[in-house]
Amino acid sequence: MDIARVLMVAPVGRVEEAVVWYERLLGRPADTRPMPSLADWHLTASGWLQVFEDAEHAGSSLLNLEVPDLDEALAQLKERGLHTGPVQTGGTRTRFASLHDPDGNRVTLLENPVA
Repeated sequence: MDIARVLMVAPVGRVEEAVVWYERLLGRPADTRPMPSLADWHLTASGWLQVFEDAEHAGSSLLNLEVPDLDEALAQLKERGLHTGPVQTGGTRTRFASLHDPDGNRVTLLENPVA
């Protein structure tokens, strides 16, 4: 099976509130708003993040975003008024920190997840 694109979906209770939060997280507006209940960020050529209004499933997602420099990413988030939990380590090289969107979806920033 060939996979053309990977879509991460964060179900949220109120899409407009979530879009504002994800704009702060990512430092830019959504790339597309194909319908009123959906916003897309094209993070890489084949990896997208979608925020979708679905109150029944809101807060149930775990989103992992690899960053090249965790300290720099955390500094950028702090400038935008967002704060993560403590930096943790996994394995010998991996570092990560998490935060939650207004609905409780967990977003984890990872540095060096594959050694």
